[in-house]
Amino acid sequence: MARQAIRYRPGELRLLDDAPEGLSPRTPVVFEVDGGLDCRPITVMANAVVAAYGDLGSARFVRLATEADLAQLEAKTSEETRAHAVCLERIAGHGLPMKLVDALYTLDYGRLTFLYTAEGRVDFRDLLRDLTNQFKRTRILLRQIGVRDEARHLSGVGPCGKELCCSTFIREFMPINIKLAKDQDLSLNPGKLSGACGRLKCCLSYEVEAYRAAKKELHRPGTRVFCAGGEGRVLEVQAAHERALVELADGTVVVLRADEMNPLAPHRPDAPPEAPAPA
Repeated sequence: MARQAIRYRPGELRLLDDAPEGLSPRTPVVFEVDGGLDCRPITVMANAVVAAYGDLGSARFVRLATEADLAQLEAKTSEETRAHAVCLERIAGHGLPMKLVDALYTLDYGRLTFLYTAEGRVDFRDLLRDLTNQFKRTRILLRQIGVRDEARHLSGVGPCGKELCCSTFIREFMPINIKLAKDQDLSLNPGKLSGACGRLKCCLSYEVEAYRAAKKELHRPGTRVFCAGGEGRVLEVQAAHERALVELADGTVVVLRADEMNPLAPHRPDAPPEAPAPA
């Protein structure tokens, strides 16, 4: 079984309710969400994918998109560009400390939403009054979003060559800190660790548990271990390769897996455990 959904905005999927069965992927439909009409192509999703996403919310199917709907969708894009320019001019005129991200009309022009970022709260009452006078018979909303939400909304391509994770599958932003990079022995270069939003990349959290587990098995640098070559000391842990550099008593440096060495018992430093069996 599969479910029909709408990619309402980048990073935001909605399940399509009351839609006819068997619609082909990419079929444009008109739907209602959050009190307004919009038009997007449908996406067919397996139930397992829907379950993985959790609560997606819903969008009510209204009709298959007509030629008039598609023409209005194109015209709406032009009107959003004009509204964006008008709002930018008004923001500058009022000297407000806010950055305009986007202007979004509903398909029926009943609502116009301006997305913006700012360091703190912004008193935009005068701006809202100007915009209401400018765009008559349209409900005006000003919505503040964070910089990570800005990157999600605008989307783009990451250094991996794929569309930003936040615009495709990330539902909720997790706390990301510099310790995640340190645990993976990454260069602490802000330019390489920062994403399109200017914050630390979300993907720093993807593999960190594997690195931590590998490091735990390979032991910390300086740990005395016993291996087939005798007693040695861990010089360096290469978690990505699941190997460690070990210096033996005679100065030889060998590369070992976790199962090729045992730590010396701290309470019996002169009585090494039995050496692991050679692979």
